[in-house]
Amino acid sequence: MSRPTFKNFKEKALKYHNVKKEYDALAPVYELRKKLIEMRMSKGLTQAEIAKKMGTNKSNISRLECGENVSFPTLATISKYANALGYKVNVEFKPIS
Repeated sequence: MSRPTFKNFKEKALKYHNVKKEYDALAPVYELRKKLIEMRMSKGLTQAEIAKKMGTNKSNISRLECGENVSFPTLATISKYANALGYKVNVEFKPIS
């Protein structure tokens, strides 16, 4: 018998309505964090370097980018992060399909 993969586990877990509902609710936060990391890495910066540009500590950047911490960063923090990388934030609303 082979070891179960994360993909198999996820497929089974998402069959449960309450798990799927929670997963979907957290998706935007994880997508945002993934985008922040992609932007930072595309500029070739470390967490320490972006922290210095923002006038904060590396630990704050680590918490912001970390997938384990399910806090919701403020728009001000996201904007400050984006600005430090030469980006601006553009908030867009889409209808629920």
